[in-house]
Amino acid sequence: MTVLEHVDDWIGLGWLSHLDRAFVRFLQDQEPDVDDLVLWAGALVSHQLGRGEVFLDLEKLCRQPGLTLALPNEDDAGQFEHDESFAVLPKHQLEHWQTGLSQSSLVGLADGNTPLVLAGKRLYLRRYWQYQQILDQAIQQRLQPIRDALPAAVQDDINALFPKSKEHSDWQKIACVLALRARFSIITGGPGTGKTTTLTKLLALLINLANDETSPAHKLNILLAAPTGKAAARVSESISKALDRLATPDAIKQLIPQKASTLHRLLGSRHDSRRYLHDRNNPLVADIVIVDEASMIDLEMMASLLDALADSTQLILLGDKDQLASVEAGSVMGDLCHGAENAAYDEQTRQWINPYLGDDSATAGSAINQQTVMLRYSHRFGEHSGIGQLAKAVNHGEIAEANAILNNAKTYQDLSRLLLSNPTDSRLKQLITHSDGKDSTRQGYGYYRDVIKQRPQVTVRPEPFDRAQESPVEGPDHSSPQFNHWAKHVLDAFDTFQVLCALRRGPWGVEGLNQRIEQWLFADQLPALWYEGRPVMITRNDYNLGLMNGDIGITLKDSTGKLRVAFPSEDSGDTVNIRWVSPMRLPDVETAFAITVHKSQGSEFNHVALVLPETKNPVLTRELIYTGITRAKDNFTLLESRADIFNQAIVASCK
Repeated sequence: MTVLEHVDDWIGLGWLSHLDRAFVRFLQDQEPDVDDLVLWAGALVSHQLGRGEVFLDLEKLCRQPGLTLALPNEDDAGQFEHDESFAVLPKHQLEHWQTGLSQSSLVGLADGNTPLVLAGKRLYLRRYWQYQQILDQAIQQRLQPIRDALPAAVQDDINALFPKSKEHSDWQKIACVLALRARFSIITGGPGTGKTTTLTKLLALLINLANDETSPAHKLNILLAAPTGKAAARVSESISKALDRLATPDAIKQLIPQKASTLHRLLGSRHDSRRYLHDRNNPLVADIVIVDEASMIDLEMMASLLDALADSTQLILLGDKDQLASVEAGSVMGDLCHGAENAAYDEQTRQWINPYLGDDSATAGSAINQQTVMLRYSHRFGEHSGIGQLAKAVNHGEIAEANAILNNAKTYQDLSRLLLSNPTDSRLKQLITHSDGKDSTRQGYGYYRDVIKQRPQVTVRPEPFDRAQESPVEGPDHSSPQFNHWAKHVLDAFDTFQVLCALRRGPWGVEGLNQRIEQWLFADQLPALWYEGRPVMITRNDYNLGLMNGDIGITLKDSTGKLRVAFPSEDSGDTVNIRWVSPMRLPDVETAFAITVHKSQGSEFNHVALVLPETKNPVLTRELIYTGITRAKDNFTLLESRADIFNQAIVASCK
C-alpha cells in the first residue's frame, strides 16, 4: 500500500484529516519520487498543527509516538502502538528521521522556500517556522535594557504607588520596575492577582518617566488591545475601575487609555486575507502597546503583532500562563512564561530590582525570564476560597488534594460536585433551571428567565422608515430607556450563570446540552429558531455591526414588540445603552446556554457549571479544567458523567 492509502485508512479511523491528506498529496506532486518517510512526516506535522502544535517533535515521536500524536477516540494513546494500522508508521531512530528529511528537496534547514523546515529535532511547516523567527527576533531585540537607572522622582512615585506590602516580595511593584527597564515585559498571574491594577500603576509611572526624560514633555501614544471583543470589553471595564482607586493626579489618569480594541481591529484586518494593514512596512504609531488575555493569542497573531511594531515601541503582555492556549496553533504565552514561577533572575536583573525583592529569587533563567513577573497573591480568592484552592491544586496536578477540596462542601461552600448518570438527570435540570432572587451567586438560568418576564409594557408603534431603501431603518432603539434598563438587567442576570463544556459534540457537549436546556427553559416557544430568551454568541467578527467573536446577546422583544438581539453597549453617564440588532443580520451565531471552555476565556461568571464528558479526549487537559474553574467568581459546580474522568484530565497536561 502507498502512503496515501495508509493515510486514507487513518482518516477512516479518525486519526488524520482530509487536510492532512491534501498536504501529503501536495508534497507528492512537488517531488514524485519523494521518500515515504518525508510523506509521513508531512502528514504528521500537518496533524500536529491541527492539534495546536506548531512543530512535530521528532525525538518525542521516536520515543512515544502514540502520546506525541495524541490521536483521538482512544482512552490510552499507548494502545496505538499495538494497533495494526498504527504499525505502518516508520519506526526509525531520531538520526534516521533527520537524515532522511534533510536529503529531500522539500525540506530546508533555514532560508529558502521549501514547504518544510527541519530545525534540529523539530519539523515545521515553513510558514510557522517564519512566524517563530519573527517572534524570537522581535522579542530578543526588545529585551535589551534601555535604562541604567531610574530617576529619583520616579523611584519616589513607585514607593508612593506601592505602600509597604505584607508579602515578602511585592511582585506588583517588581513587575512595574522591570517593565521600566526594557521595551518588552510580561505580567502573568492567576485570577484576582492584580494584573490590571498593576498595569494602571505601571502606565502612570511610564507617563511620569516620559515627562522626566523628555523636554518638552512627550505625550505617550498608548494602545490597549485584547484577542476578542469580550476580552476587550472586560479589560476596558477593569481599567476604568482600577483608575478610580489609583492614587495619582487626575492629569495623569486622563492620559491612561480606558478603551481597548480587538487585535484584529488594532492591526487592521483585511477581508479574505491573512495579512493586515499594519506590518513592518506600515507599523503602528504607538509608544506603548498593551495586550491583555495574552494566553489566547496564537503564534500567527503574535508574529503579526510583533511585525507591526516599530523598533521603539514597548510591548507589555498580560495574562494567565496556566490558562488554555489559543484554539489556533501555538501556546505562545505558556512558552514565553516557562519558568516564571521560579523568579529566575540573573545578577544584572537582581541589581535592578534589589530594593524591592526579598529572598524569593532562584537560579538565573532565560533572557525572557528577566522581563517576566508572576503575581502570586490572589485578592479575589483567599485561603478559605474553595475555587482558589481547587484551581491551585488542579494547576499543580495534585489529584488527591483536588478531590479532597471538592468533597469538602462543609469547609468550601462555594464548591459542589455532581456525578450524573445521564444527560437527562433531574439534578442537572434542577441546577440549570434554578432561580433564587435573593442569592445572585447561586443562580441557574431560571433567574434570567424570570427577569425576562419583567419586561415593560409593549407600545406598538410604526418603525422608522427609510424611503430610499423602502424598508424599516435598522438600528438601536434609543427612544425607550426603560427597555434599555430592562435589557441590561436581563444581560446581567444571564451573566450570573454559565454552563461550560469540554467538547462541542455529544450528549455532554455544547450542541447536545444547548438543545436540552432550550427544552427545559423555553419548550413553549420551540421549535422556532428565534424566540424571546435565546442567548446567542457571535462566532465571527462583524465590524459593520461592531460585534466581535465571543460577544453574547439575548433575544428580546423591544419596545415595538419586535424580536431583536440585545447586546451590551458602553454606557454614557447615567444613560444605559443597548445595541438592538435584528436576528436577520446575525448569520454567524450559535446558541450560548452552553459554550466551550475555550470560548469562555476572557469572561467571568458568578456561578460556573463545568461539564466533563464520559470518555477521555485529547482536549480534556489540566489547563482546560483550570480555565473552567477560574471563570467562576463566587460558586463552581463540577458535573461529571464518569467517576474518574476528572482525575484523568488533571493528569493530562498539554504542556
